[in-house]
Amino acid sequence: MLEEFEGTVLGHRDGHGFVQRDDGAADIYLPPNEMRAVLHRDRVKARVVRFDNRGRPEGRVVEIVQRPDQPIIGRLLQGGGVWLVAPEDKRYGQDVLIPKGATGQAKTGQVVVVELTEPPSLFGQPVGRIKEVLGEMDDPGMEIEIAVRKYGVPHEFSPACLAQARALPERVRPQDTTHRVDLTDIPLVTIDGEDARDFDDAVYCEPTKVGRTKGWRLLVAIADVSHYVETGSAIDVDAYDRATSVYFPRRVIPMLPEKLSNGLCSLNPAVDRLCMVADMLINTQGEITAYQFYPAVMHSQARLTYTEVAAVLANTRGPQAQARGELVDHLIHLHEVYRALLSARERRGAVDFETTETQIVCDESGRIEKIVPRVRNDAHRLIEEAMLAANACSADFILQHKHPALYRVHEGPTPEKRELLRNYLKAMGLGLSISEDPTPGEFQAIAAATHDRPDAQQIHTMLLRSMQQAIYTPINSGHFGLAFEAYTHFTSPIRRYPDLLVHRVIKAILAQRRYQLPALPTPGEAHARLARRLASRVKPPEPTHRPKKPDVDQPAWEAAGLHCSANERRADEASRDVEAWLKCKYMREHLGEEYSGVVSAVTGFGLFVTLDALYVEGLVHITELGGEYFRFDETRQELRGERTGIRYAVGTRVMVQVSRVDLDGRKIDFRLVRDPLEQPLKGRDKDKPARKAGRDSREFDATDARRHGSDKASGARKGLASQSPIQALKAAVKKAASFKKGRKARR
Repeated sequence: MLEEFEGTVLGHRDGHGFVQRDDGAADIYLPPNEMRAVLHRDRVKARVVRFDNRGRPEGRVVEIVQRPDQPIIGRLLQGGGVWLVAPEDKRYGQDVLIPKGATGQAKTGQVVVVELTEPPSLFGQPVGRIKEVLGEMDDPGMEIEIAVRKYGVPHEFSPACLAQARALPERVRPQDTTHRVDLTDIPLVTIDGEDARDFDDAVYCEPTKVGRTKGWRLLVAIADVSHYVETGSAIDVDAYDRATSVYFPRRVIPMLPEKLSNGLCSLNPAVDRLCMVADMLINTQGEITAYQFYPAVMHSQARLTYTEVAAVLANTRGPQAQARGELVDHLIHLHEVYRALLSARERRGAVDFETTETQIVCDESGRIEKIVPRVRNDAHRLIEEAMLAANACSADFILQHKHPALYRVHEGPTPEKRELLRNYLKAMGLGLSISEDPTPGEFQAIAAATHDRPDAQQIHTMLLRSMQQAIYTPINSGHFGLAFEAYTHFTSPIRRYPDLLVHRVIKAILAQRRYQLPALPTPGEAHARLARRLASRVKPPEPTHRPKKPDVDQPAWEAAGLHCSANERRADEASRDVEAWLKCKYMREHLGEEYSGVVSAVTGFGLFVTLDALYVEGLVHITELGGEYFRFDETRQELRGERTGIRYAVGTRVMVQVSRVDLDGRKIDFRLVRDPLEQPLKGRDKDKPARKAGRDSREFDATDARRHGSDKASGARKGLASQSPIQALKAAVKKAASFKKGRKARR
C-alpha cells in the first residue's frame, strides 16, 4: 500500500492544484480531475499514485480531513435563472451556486461573502449562501475589504475589547506614575515618517564619560503598552489574535484599539506618557558598555520627521535648525552615537544590502497617483541603529536572567541554498565564496567587493535569497543578518505582540518574579495552516544556550512564536495582495506604452522585469523572447538562447511594452520590444506609436513577486487565466459537471 500523508490543498487558477505536505516534503501535483471534489485550502489525506517523465510526483486525494470555515469572497452573477458567485481568488477553481432565496440583499455584480452549505463533488459544484454584501467592485477601499477577509485578518474588535478600551483613562493619572523614573525634564523626541500616526519610540542622547574616554548616554523610550493591556484581558486576547498591525495604502488594521494605539500609548508631543526605557552607555567604538531597563514617565518635546531631522543635520544653521532651537544639539549627539554604532555594525560584519523600497501614493478616492521610492537618509539610519541597540540589550537582559521569551531569530543559508550560492559565485568567476559555516561578514565582504560591478544587483539579490526568513522562537540561535548572538523585538509594542511579551518579561525580571503566559485561544484554520508550514519548513534552530532541565513553559512559548510568525506572514501576504491589485489597476491606464526596465528575477518560464519609471514588476514570458530555444541556467540564474547565445540575467536592462493586465489575477504582462544589446531608452518612448497588447501573452502573479526563489511559487505561476465569469455562468446554466480546461501548465 502506498504511503499516505496529510497536507493542505493549494489550488491553481488553471484548474489543477498541489498538496502542501505537513511534513515539509515537496508539494504533490493534483490534476484537474482530482480538484473537482476539493477546494483551495482544504485539509486532505493523499498519496502519490504516479511520477511524470521528470520524476515529479502526482497525487490522489483519499480523504478530506477538514474544510476551513473561512468564507469565499466573489462577485454575484445571474443568468438564465441561475445565481452564482465567481470567487475573487481564482485558486478556488469553481464557482459557487446560490439557490433562490439565499442571495439576501445582494445585487448582480456586487462583491459578496459566501458561506458554503454544500461542498463540491465529482459531479456537482459547491453551493452556498450570501453571508455579507461588501459593495461594488469600484468602491474606494474595496481591495482592502476583500484582502482582510481573503486572508482571514481580524478587522473588528470584540465588544468586550472595545468596552474595556472605553473604560481606560484619557490621560496619564498621578497613580500611574508611582514607582517610575521621572524623565519629564529630559528632551526626548520622536522621529518618524510624515504619515505616522502612532509613536512607539522616543530618543535622547548626551555626551558622557565611559570609563576614561568619551562616550554617550543613549535613552530609547518605548511606549509602555503592558501597563494598560493586562495579561488575559479582552484587549490582550484581541491583540494576540491579530499579533501585528497590518499596513495597507491609506489604511491600517491596528493591533490595539485606536484609543491606545493613537492616544494613551502613543508618545505624542507635549503630553505625559508611560514608557519602558533602555538606558545605554556607548563608547566611541560603538560598543554598549552598560545598560539598564526601567519603567518611566516622559514628556515628548517634539514630533520630528525624518526629512526635518536630515535637513537639520545637513545644515545646523539653516531654517529647520533655527526652528528647533536647543533640540539641535541633542540631534547632533544622536548623529554622533549613530556613527559610532554604525562603525560597530561594520566590524561585526552585519549584512547591509541597499534595496529600493517603494511607497504607493493614493488620492482621496484610493486611486494610485504615483509610486515613488522611499529614500533613506541619515535620520532613518539613526533611528534604526538606536532601535537595534535597544533590541540587542533586551535580548541580552532576558538571556542573562534565563527567563523564557520570544527571540527574533534569523538563520543563515540552508545547506541546499549554501551550495547553490557557492556554485553561482563560482560560475560568475568572482574568486569569492562562502565557507561551510559562513558568517555574516563573509556575505558583507562579497557585497562590498562587488558593489561597483555592473551586475552588483544580481549578485546582491542572490546573496539575499540564500538566507532564510526571520521567525519568533523561544530557542535563541542569534540573528545572522545583524550579526547578533541574541536579538529580540522590544521597540514596537503598539503594533507587534512579541514586543509586548518582551516588555512583560523585562518587567517580571525587574520585579524578581516569573512571567506566565496565559491560556492561549485556539487558532483558526488560516493561522493553523501558516503555523504548520512554518513548523515544517523552518526547523527549530539548535540553541546556543540550552537550559539544564526542560522548561515546562517551553511548549507555550513555542506555540506563541509560531502564532506570531504565522500572523506576520499573513499580514505581509494581505498587504502584498492589496498593493498588487492597486498596481494592476494603475497599469491598466498604461497599456501599450513602452518603458525601460531591469530584469529582477529569472525563471524557467520567463523574466520578471521592474520598470524604471513606475517601480512595477511584470512578466516577459519565455515565448516573447524571440524565435529560438532558451535554456534556463539555474546556477547562473539566467536564460540563454541556444542559437544566438544571448543571455538574460538579473540586472539585464531591457525595453518592454505593457501588453496585458489581469486585475482579478493580479497579473501584469510585458512584451520585449528591444534587444538588450542595443542602447536602451530612458523612460517611455513617447515618439513611438504604442503597439497593441498581444492576446497570447502570459501573465504574472504580482502577489508572488517576492517569492521568486520558491519552486512551488514558480510552478504556481505557470499557465493561462482560468475561465471568465461569463464562461462559468454558461457552464452553470448547462449544469456541466466539469469546468473549462485552460492551457496545459508547464509543471
